Order: sequence, then C-alpha cells, then structure tokens
Amino acid sequence: MMTAMDFSKFHPYVYYATKYPFYRGQTSMNRYVYTSSIYFFTEGRGLIRLRGVDYDVYPGMMVYVEPGQPHDLIADENEPMTKVCCYFDWHYIDRTELYKDTAAPICYDRDLLRPELLGEKFPFPLPEIKNVSTSLLNWTDLLARSFISNEHTNERTFLRSMTAQSHFAEFIHHFLTFSLQESHIPDPRISKLLERIEADLLSGAEIVIEDYADSLGVSRGYFFDLFKRTTGLSPIQYVNQFRISRAKEDLRSSNLSIMQIADKYHFSSVHYFSRMFRKYAGKSPQSFRGSES
Repeated sequence: MMTAMDFSKFHPYVYYATKYPFYRGQTSMNRYVYTSSIYFFTEGRGLIRLRGVDYDVYPGMMVYVEPGQPHDLIADENEPMTKVCCYFDWHYIDRTELYKDTAAPICYDRDLLRPELLGEKFPFPLPEIKNVSTSLLNWTDLLARSFISNEHTNERTFLRSMTAQSHFAEFIHHFLTFSLQESHIPDPRISKLLERIEADLLSGAEIVIEDYADSLGVSRGYFFDLFKRTTGLSPIQYVNQFRISRAKEDLRSSNLSIMQIADKYHFSSVHYFSRMFRKYAGKSPQSFRGSES
C-alpha cells in the first residue's frame, strides 16, 4: 500500500550529504536510516545487501533506500568502494529531542528503532538500483553542491544550510525526473508546458489548446490524456481553475468590481464568469466576496 503524502508540505530537506571512502574490508551492518538515502558508488568494489539480496557494488551504481529499510554495506578487502551520499526527508522532520548530536540518525539495532521518527516514503515507487555510469560525474558534481555536515542547523550554520537546500532542490528534481521517466506521475513535458500556459493566461494571450498539443508534437487526444494524468484535470479545467483561483484573490483583497475581475481574466462576459465561478467555487462571486470579508 502506498503511503499517503500531503503534497502541500512536500519539500525535500537534506540533513547530511558527503563523500565517504571505505577502509579495506570495512562493514556497516544492519543499518536502519531514519531518513531516505541515495548512494552513488564512484570507485572500488564491495557489496550492498537490500531486502535480503546481495548486490555487487560497481562504479556508477546509484542506490535509493527508503526510510527504515535495513541494508548492509561491505567493502572489498583490496579495492574498497567510495560513495557520494545524501540523507534527506521528503519534508523536514524534527528529531532533535531524541538525537541532539546528529541530524541524520542511523540505528544499528532493530529493537531500538523508533518507528514514529521514520521519514515518509515517497508515495510512488522509485527504483532502488540504477546504473548511471555514463553520467556519474554529472550526478556527483550536482550532489556535491549540497554537501552539508551531519549536524543540526543553528545560528552559525543556517546560511550554509539554506545554500545546501537550494542546490539539493535542483538535485532532487533531476533525481525524480530520471527515476520517474517511465512512471505515470508528472510528465516533465507537461510540467514545463504549465509554465507557458500560466504565462499566457497572465499576459492575456489567446488560449488555443491545439497549439499546446502541437508544440509537443502529439495528437489532441493524446495531449488531453497526458495532461490529465499529470495534473488530474483536463486542459480546459486547468485553465478555468487557474483563472478562478486568481479571481478569488482579487475578490478577497482588491477593490475591483466583479465586472472588472471578469474582464481582467478574459472571461467573455460577467455572466459567464459568474457561472464558471459558481461551478468551481460553489458560490457566486458576490457571495464569495461577502464570506471572505
């Protein structure tokens, strides 16, 4: 069963990111990390055990581990591996009361694991192991900009943390785009197109759905299907919902008349605006303005 996640609080937060060389024959057994983890193995050899299965480590191997998923790391006796890694949650979780000295705690004893402190899993499947050897340097360079020590943020480190979080947002965007490219959730093409649609709406440009489909080189029917799978709405519903959402803001906080708001958001008439507003907001513009004042 997929974990339910409130996407309004979805904001990946990195606690610890670093490069870590193993010593010959070094082992890290029975690890239960409270956060999500991503490992890139950059050199050397070894073994990683996930879900009871042993995998040979190789340069260019990327591993994603869910919170609380037990895993073992065993370095080769002669050519120990090196990893570039990060420990993060899909949204910030405060564990400072129990773990005062480490921002990304790891448990090595199953009986001592505190399940209530585990981070949430991503609500859609992500591949655990991928081969990124052809682009390994790009991945590790991108993650290196997010390197941050395993300590809680304080008045001395919060600016450095802000910089790391900014770079990590870019990294995790690439990670999700790469990991979900065959999935049914947000298609990067549509996500990019939404920026264009919203810019067109705000500039008053004419909205022609077929033009957006043509820009992707797909049929109108496939475009509608792709759009709805990505946003949950048809293109027309998305456009109308965007307009109504902006109209709500003006009804709450501006002195514009309802007729002026209808004209501002390019509804053909105030009557059509009122009809669409009632459809999406459940009440008339007049009633909405009265209830929000």
